[in-house]
Amino acid sequence: MTSLPDDVPSLAQLRARVQGMQAGSLQVPLAMPAELSGLVQLRTGGSYRVDDPGLALALLAAPSMSGAWTGLVGVDDLGVEAAEESGLNLDRTVVVPDPGDSWLEVVAALVDVLPVVLLRAPGRVSPATASRLSARLRKRAAVLLVQGEWPGCEARLSVAERQWYGAGAGRGRLLSRRVVVTCRRGSAPPVSRELWLPVEGTGLRAVDPADTKRGVMTVVEEVG
Repeated sequence: MTSLPDDVPSLAQLRARVQGMQAGSLQVPLAMPAELSGLVQLRTGGSYRVDDPGLALALLAAPSMSGAWTGLVGVDDLGVEAAEESGLNLDRTVVVPDPGDSWLEVVAALVDVLPVVLLRAPGRVSPATASRLSARLRKRAAVLLVQGEWPGCEARLSVAERQWYGAGAGRGRLLSRRVVVTCRRGSAPPVSRELWLPVEGTGLRAVDPADTKRGVMTVVEEVG
C-alpha cells in the first residue's frame, strides 16, 4: 500500500474544514503558538489586526508548521531569512507582494483555498468592504490577519515596551526583542503577556524571570 506524504491533511482535518465551509458560521480553532495560549485564539471565519510584523509571522508560522498553506498579500518587504527563522514553511506559502488595486480580489481568491492569509492593508478600508470579506471568511472557514486598520476585527494584537538583545560591545547581531504583547477585544479589558520575539525556529518564547539576572545578553534600547 502506498503511504501518503506527511503534509497531506488527515481525514479529520478535512472533515472539520468541509463542515466549517458548509456551516458558514462554525469557528474552528487554528493552530497557535503555545506562548499565546489564554491571550488570543485565532478561529476560522475571523479577522485579526496584528500591528507588529514579527508577531504576524509567528502567528502564520504555527499553522504552517502543522502542515497548512499560508498566504501573504501586500507584504513587499518580507525577509525570507526572518520568515524561515520564525518557522514559516516557504514551500507552502503564497506571496503576492504588490497586488495593487486588485488587493481585495487577490485576498478573496486566496481565502477560498488557504486557511490563513496575512494582508497589509493598502490604506483605509470601508466597513462595507471588511464586512463582505468577513462573510467570505466564514463561508470558506479561513482566517485573515491584517496589518493596519480593519473595521470589525475580532481582536487587535499590538507589541510595546520593546528592548533588543544580542549585540555586545558594539558588535554582533541583534537576536531577539523582549516585548509586551497586548490583545484588545471589543470593550473588554486588554490582556498582556511578556515574550521574546523573534526566537529562531518558533518565533516566540515566554520570558523567564531569571533571563535578566543571568546577564547573558546585552540590551540595546530600540530607538523610535
